[in-house]
Amino acid sequence: MRRKDDVSLSVNEGDSGDSVTLHTDVETNQQEKIRWYFNDTRIAQITGDQTNICTDVQCNEGTERFRDRLKLDHQTGSLTIMNTSEPDSGVYRLRIISSSNINENIFIVAVYGESSCLKRKSVKEGESVTLDPGEIKNLNDSMTWYFSDILMAEITGDQSKIGTDDQCKERFRNRLKLDHQTGSLNITNTRTTDSGHYKLQMNHSRISIIKIFSVIVTGEYH
Repeated sequence: MRRKDDVSLSVNEGDSGDSVTLHTDVETNQQEKIRWYFNDTRIAQITGDQTNICTDVQCNEGTERFRDRLKLDHQTGSLTIMNTSEPDSGVYRLRIISSSNINENIFIVAVYGESSCLKRKSVKEGESVTLDPGEIKNLNDSMTWYFSDILMAEITGDQSKIGTDDQCKERFRNRLKLDHQTGSLNITNTRTTDSGHYKLQMNHSRISIIKIFSVIVTGEYH
């Protein structure tokens, strides 16, 4: 009996320094094999009972393109590429092999700009700062903003929420503005305690992107 071979395509664009997750949308089981390829070079796999798991160097005979930058979810097989840069652009291919069929998914990833783990912002106390995703938001995208582990704002489809978390209300009371069209987050009347790392998680269909913004608020605004 010939096995069915299904193919689907996802496209993503991002900035250097972002983390990108390519989702399998499945839960693995002992009968399945999951293999990831970058431009036809195998970079990660889960085989059978998950005892044979590898990423990058172990999978492709010493090639170190992704050294210490790949994470493989052992439950779903989803692949995360951390601190991306332009050479990471290309075609990522996922093959899910079971006893009855082979499903193949193609992810086209384009990374732009110079590599930087953080998007840095520096303002004086009392000024406003805007954290801009730099992405064109699609209707079905979801965006979630965090400060440390505090949920600040989220957009899902045509719905948005801002400052509903109790910790967020206490820290940023009436100082947050969210642009529903772009997903940009504006913090007004900044304080030195607003300094820190802000995380934006964006979900595009089967691809997730994480952007980290480093904000430094210094001195007193005059």
